[in-house]
Amino acid sequence: MTSQTQVGRTERYTPSAIEPKWQAHWASTGLHETPDDGEKPNYYFVTMFPYPSGDMHIGHWYAMAPSDCEARFIRMRGHNVLFPMGFDAFGINAENAAIDRGIHPAEWTERNMAHWREQFRALGASIDWRREVVTCYPEYYRWNQWMFLKLYEKGLAYRATAPVNWCPRDETVLANEQVINGRCERCDTVVVKKDLTQWFYRITQYADELLRFDGLDWPERVRVMQQNWIGRSEGAEIQFPVEGHRDAAIRFFTTRPDTIYGATFMVLAPEHPLVPVITTPAQKAAVDAYVARARNESDIERTSAERPKTGVDTGAFATNVFSGERIPIWIADYVLASYGTGAIMAVPAHDERDFAFAEQYGLPIKEVVSPDGDTHATLETAYMGPGTMVRSGPYSGTSSEVGKKAIASEARKTGIGKPSVTYRLRDWLISRQRYWGTPIPIVYCPTDGIVPVPEDQLPVVLPRDVEITGRGGSPLARVESFVNTTCSKCGGPAKRETDTMDTFVDSSWYIYRYPDPTIDTSFMNVDVAKKWVPVRHYTGGIEHAILHLLYARFMTKALRDLGYLWFGEPFLHVRNQGTIVFNSRKMSKSRGNVVAPDEYVAQYGADTLRLFIMFMGPWTEGNDWDASGIEGTWRFLHRVWGLGLTEPSPRGDRAPELDRMVQRTIKKVTKDLEAYHFNTAIAAMMELSTATFHASGPSRDDATDALVLLLAPFAPHITEELWQRRGGVGSVHTQAWPAYDPAAARDVAITVVAQVNGKVRDRLELPAGLADEALKQAALASPKVAQAIGGKRVDRLIVIADRLVNVVTER
Repeated sequence: MTSQTQVGRTERYTPSAIEPKWQAHWASTGLHETPDDGEKPNYYFVTMFPYPSGDMHIGHWYAMAPSDCEARFIRMRGHNVLFPMGFDAFGINAENAAIDRGIHPAEWTERNMAHWREQFRALGASIDWRREVVTCYPEYYRWNQWMFLKLYEKGLAYRATAPVNWCPRDETVLANEQVINGRCERCDTVVVKKDLTQWFYRITQYADELLRFDGLDWPERVRVMQQNWIGRSEGAEIQFPVEGHRDAAIRFFTTRPDTIYGATFMVLAPEHPLVPVITTPAQKAAVDAYVARARNESDIERTSAERPKTGVDTGAFATNVFSGERIPIWIADYVLASYGTGAIMAVPAHDERDFAFAEQYGLPIKEVVSPDGDTHATLETAYMGPGTMVRSGPYSGTSSEVGKKAIASEARKTGIGKPSVTYRLRDWLISRQRYWGTPIPIVYCPTDGIVPVPEDQLPVVLPRDVEITGRGGSPLARVESFVNTTCSKCGGPAKRETDTMDTFVDSSWYIYRYPDPTIDTSFMNVDVAKKWVPVRHYTGGIEHAILHLLYARFMTKALRDLGYLWFGEPFLHVRNQGTIVFNSRKMSKSRGNVVAPDEYVAQYGADTLRLFIMFMGPWTEGNDWDASGIEGTWRFLHRVWGLGLTEPSPRGDRAPELDRMVQRTIKKVTKDLEAYHFNTAIAAMMELSTATFHASGPSRDDATDALVLLLAPFAPHITEELWQRRGGVGSVHTQAWPAYDPAAARDVAITVVAQVNGKVRDRLELPAGLADEALKQAALASPKVAQAIGGKRVDRLIVIADRLVNVVTER
């Protein structure tokens, strides 16, 4: 490549002129518009779409810039990459922001989306904006409603009563993460538990399949998080009768039936239906007070390992049907009604929580599994490992693993239990008592009961003429024109459901809308989607590793089983960025610790900010925001700018070491991008730029050309400008990625360490690439090696090519 014009060395690098120029050019030429039928193989790359509830901040750039870099890299490696974007536009964040400002959520959201689009363009993101999806538009959320109806038809959507976090002031359900220290995040009111009739998706039907990740390239950390959330446990379900209550029995699940002889008390969740039935009059006041207090605590608070164990004796007793012992029944908040049966047999000798509880309240601790087969009078801590059953009647002396199956089998024979599997996972509660969400397509008829809205009446449109105060329950319930409707079955008066859907519903399938967001006959254009889905490459925050990814997997599997998809996993390859924090806390508008990118773009340019964000440290681990190092990346781009504007020097000798360094840098940057190691890739390019700056002649020209190509995914504007200035044809972003040449990277001369019995005896300067036999001969010819051998017989020689020869002598 040669320069077409003479350029003065003093021309300044001015991002404020270069970057808008290329952004406008890319938009006008459609550079980022991806054809469905290109000459190159299709590659579907999606990064999680944002909530447009406020302005974009550095945390969003931290998510987006590296993902855009990866998409550009894959494109340069010969793929037709679809890299779309949209907005997860419904939800409480937008509703709260709109309430605070006294404007409609739709107006607030539209303003923010317009600003976000500008920010994405300023960032230089290679987004195909023709594919944009916006979840708050009726043409999108009608398909949320359609999917609800399909799931309802198959029994995968249902209505049930469930306890929820309830804000008495706002009169709305709160997710666990919206309860801060027992108070409403929005208004700081004390949150209570309340039983409400809610809509659920039956995700538990897919629990076992969701535990499998066959054929998926996902981080081990994310797989473990999902597996723990699903929480599959094998054991036995058994029941103990309650003394004095002929028809009452406590049914419980245990993963350790081998410890059943050590059950010295029972614990019920405070919400367990048996609690008011079995509590004695003497204990009623204490139990009622404890139940009321526990219902106002979140599940996370109640199950915290650091929290002291509390509970109250009901005064009732159960019979341990295996040991025959009479054991007290307590209630405690560390047992949850939503997990298992809401009851446990407490075996303090072999469970840490039960041990702490027993010590707190002076309850018996009875060892029934011994690590050494002996019995021990006292235990300092709970022993939770395997061993030999002791103090266990006819099972004493049995290994605990055998005992698990034997006890479960005996429970089945006697009719008091059976082997069982349980899950921590609960069905997905999708109801929200808020305005800014998808209306649930259900009406309630006095004659016909629950009636789904017919498909030809979709979408059920969210009305705009609504007063939104954040208090008084769902705003939709106060809109008579929305609530009052006609039953599609009998034609009589009916009322609409006024709950809206959880916003995770919106993001559970949006990837299928991107390929053709304009189709109005289906949620997905099958003909187009078959060219793209499933997603080959998915990136986003680690905070979404559980719920979003789990719900998206569920929806994909459900749509598959309904006959609308031909695969069962939405994302083949997933990588998550870590969290960017400022002042030791995650950046958040609600915390007031966000850092806007605008000032940095104005001062340094988008390319510098992109590069700095990727250079801060390992992307998958997250970082503390500290802008003090941005000057370093600014100086690096200045050096690249100077190199790019230097006139070519076709004459002169080549610089072999620089030529080899170029090849090593190509290899390094390629491998690092494959592994998301952006920071070390940039460090390698910085080293190459320094070496190139001090070189001259054709090697310098070639190194500069290679540097421009390698840097293109990271800093798209400056590299596009330099590519054109240096006479490049077309866009730098449509060029082929530099190919690594191993032969050209090899050193001409190398230092080979010569050892005798593992001790270094000499360092040999030899030509690179010698065969093993030649390396052996060179080592044996060394006087220092010969002296160390001292006439002993050589047993064998160990060779590591181009690095080491170890002579092993007979001992």
